[in-house]
Amino acid sequence: MRVLGVDPGLTRCGVGVVEGVAGRPLTMLGVGVVRTPADEELGMRLVAIERGIEEWLDTYRPEVVAVERVFSQHNVSTVMGTAQASAVAMLCASRRSIPVALHTPSEVKAAVSGSGRADKAQVGAMVTRLLRLDAPPKPADAADALALAICHIWRAPAQNRLQQAVAAHRTAQARTQAQAQATKGRTA
Repeated sequence: MRVLGVDPGLTRCGVGVVEGVAGRPLTMLGVGVVRTPADEELGMRLVAIERGIEEWLDTYRPEVVAVERVFSQHNVSTVMGTAQASAVAMLCASRRSIPVALHTPSEVKAAVSGSGRADKAQVGAMVTRLLRLDAPPKPADAADALALAICHIWRAPAQNRLQQAVAAHRTAQARTQAQAQATKGRTA
């Protein structure tokens, strides 16, 4: 599976592509940051992020785009910018019919480090180790994007099995209800 991880941000939007499957060594295909000037008009910054993500999609052709789920922060302007950059990433992927997966920061930290409270240095160190890199990717946004991709590769099989089990359960429930209705109709 080839996954583009996106750590959304208006000034620095981390992007990283990882290829592999759960239980096997993973390979980093690319890592970087899409940057926009803080003094530029918001609409133009979003266009720049779109262009950057489109380039990554063209170059690496991921099967899935994993985006950090925006969570509440004390600084409203920061969360708004993060949400806007996140929406651009989801739009770019959806325009190409590439599935989008959202992962919370604590879910990503737990997947790569074993602790949902890991700090940026711990996440960077584990990404470096898991991808067999010489040094942690810089800036931290780039390492976070790779961590998102790793998280998705490792968690997707379990999530798929869970979704299949829920769908099978719902189908069985519907079948049981239909049989009960049919039986009720015959006895009435």
